[in-house]
Amino acid sequence: MTMATESRRRTGIGADSVRYVHTLGPHGTNLEAAAHEWLHRRGIDGQVELHPSLEAALDAVPDDGEHALAACAVYPALHTLTFGNLHRLHMVDSFLMPTHNMVLASTGADAPRTVSTHPAPVGLVSAEAESRLVTSNSQAAIDCAAGRTEGCITTIVAAEHHGLRVLRDFGPVPMVFTIHQVLAVDDAPAGRPEATGARL
Repeated sequence: MTMATESRRRTGIGADSVRYVHTLGPHGTNLEAAAHEWLHRRGIDGQVELHPSLEAALDAVPDDGEHALAACAVYPALHTLTFGNLHRLHMVDSFLMPTHNMVLASTGADAPRTVSTHPAPVGLVSAEAESRLVTSNSQAAIDCAAGRTEGCITTIVAAEHHGLRVLRDFGPVPMVFTIHQVLAVDDAPAGRPEATGARL
């Protein structure tokens, strides 16, 4: 039995215990879709709960092993979130899934001069427009619909939900999503990848 397997056996670390997946909202984010997809793939009759950020989610959830965060490989500062919480945040799974179609949308402008966007897809904003960073792709659509910006980079789901006009469809993006179980572990040595079963 490897050290990683022994650690998981002793501490309860593992995806099989997860019943609640917490991730980035509001409704319509790629992470929301990924959380539902992960539960479906694992055959878990669980719940998805949405938060303003993954950091806020981690602050809100109990560390009893039944709760997990769904993140993605391009989420800003995921490395900080992970390594700053090795005592209770454990990556237990990852999978590849396409995002919703990513789009440039607006309430009417053909060439929006201000564009709301999450930091991850900011590269989709044209050089001629001013990027205004928000907490999620769905929030970008909300801000655009409210008139805070002329356009947004968002998902097709959020654009349609908020009645926005799609100016450009970038299509789906193949993405790696990660599942991080929230479980307090007192006997896992900090900074030891073997303690969580990770391989760096």
